[in-house]
Amino acid sequence: MSRAVVIGGGFGGIAAALRARAKGYDVTLIDRCPRLGGRAQVFERGGYRHDAGPTVLTAPFLFEELFSLFGKNLSDYADLRLLAPWYRFRYMDGTTFDYGGTAEDTKREIARFNPEDADGYDRLLEASHSIYKVGFEQLSDHPFHEFGSMMGQVSNLLQLGAYRSVWDLVSKHIKHDKIRQAFSIQPLLVGGNPFDTTSIYALIHFLERAHGVHFAMGGTGALVDAFERLMREQGIQIRLNTTVSGIDVEDDRVTGVRTEDGQHVAADAVISNADPVHLYSKMLPASSVKTSARLKARHHKQSMGLFVLFFGTDRQYSDIAHHTIWLGPRYRSLLTDIFHKKTLADDFSIYLHRPTATDPSFAPPGHDSFYALVPVPNLHADIDWEVEAPRLQARVVQALDQSILPGLKTSIREDFYMTPVDFEQNYLSPAGAGFSIAPIFSQSAWFRFHNKAEGPEGLYLVGAGAHPGAGLPGVISSAKVLEHILPAAVGPSAERFSAAAE
Repeated sequence: MSRAVVIGGGFGGIAAALRARAKGYDVTLIDRCPRLGGRAQVFERGGYRHDAGPTVLTAPFLFEELFSLFGKNLSDYADLRLLAPWYRFRYMDGTTFDYGGTAEDTKREIARFNPEDADGYDRLLEASHSIYKVGFEQLSDHPFHEFGSMMGQVSNLLQLGAYRSVWDLVSKHIKHDKIRQAFSIQPLLVGGNPFDTTSIYALIHFLERAHGVHFAMGGTGALVDAFERLMREQGIQIRLNTTVSGIDVEDDRVTGVRTEDGQHVAADAVISNADPVHLYSKMLPASSVKTSARLKARHHKQSMGLFVLFFGTDRQYSDIAHHTIWLGPRYRSLLTDIFHKKTLADDFSIYLHRPTATDPSFAPPGHDSFYALVPVPNLHADIDWEVEAPRLQARVVQALDQSILPGLKTSIREDFYMTPVDFEQNYLSPAGAGFSIAPIFSQSAWFRFHNKAEGPEGLYLVGAGAHPGAGLPGVISSAKVLEHILPAAVGPSAERFSAAAE
């Protein structure tokens, strides 16, 4: 009987558990949070519901694939709705740019700012499609633990200009500064600085254009619940409120995991959805970690941190879109402060999520539910969050009150926040990074943490820090890599499962 233990119940861990079960393993998933989802926890305060994790759902076919492994349909478990617009960008002068709908819709919006950029958008989309065909279709679920795999793709990556940044690629085709900002912002959704992030991530434009941006009715938490139902139906054991403290190794092969309460859970394969830096520095015997992993863990560059303010309002703001990107007075210099200088500036930009625009169940009748996410430096910065968090909260409320949410100061209800300190403590994210290691070229593909561990045999990595990277399509694709590297299960349990699947 082949047994697999999955450490961590984020989307990468969920997808990995299902992939391993489909291969015939007896699977146990262990997570330290009170519910599945990893960072996609759900908070309920005073009648207001908040998704704490990812809220932008793209590439829904990746979700559908996981259900189809067992002959099931996603639509029988969750209700995904296509949004329009996908995002609304709001600039400091009060102008807005709606992104989404058809390509012609987007070009009409662009033409309001600069008619020439409408044609530039066609060229940007064509470039994004070229990158998508290689970066997503060929590489996202391809293992890169062997250097030869990387060398085989070097010519493709160089031809696509992967050494350039997302900003450079966008600026090549778009001239108006506001539209450049709108089309270069996507790396921030996976933890990267648009001026540093490899242009491979420009594939997001085509990914969104090809498959749209969706929302799960009931929230991302409802999608997690759908996966939990599928997992339990397939006999996957789920243990919550349990922290894995270490991985047991004998003769350079994993034998299972240890929990903080001293239990040993035996396994033939261990799949880690934990942050790779935490995995290699805290969970394995030093003698079992290869030099390559030690060097990556020691010299990596982490993503930025996140300050997230959750709140309800005792009134509705019906003119606010589901997703709003509220851009502050500075762009490049603000990102330099966050990623390089690691200083907390007085100004900021905000991703504002209003789920009640699509699903009224997130708040009492006549009310709204929001969260305001602000990119901030991670914990490598010298910031006392006990002091700075309330100050930043006040500045965010003030800024929204004076712009798109007039009267917020008097209508806000049940507000609370998370800082990088909470990400470090709750999710064991080193330095409180919001998205594990940064998506720069020197931390991509072979240079990123490998899915087949740089450590003992039988250990595998999924999630934001492993190849291909952060974001829901990335972490789910990281589990798809297991199709290539996780051996098929053996024993009576595997044979029974294979017969049932047929």
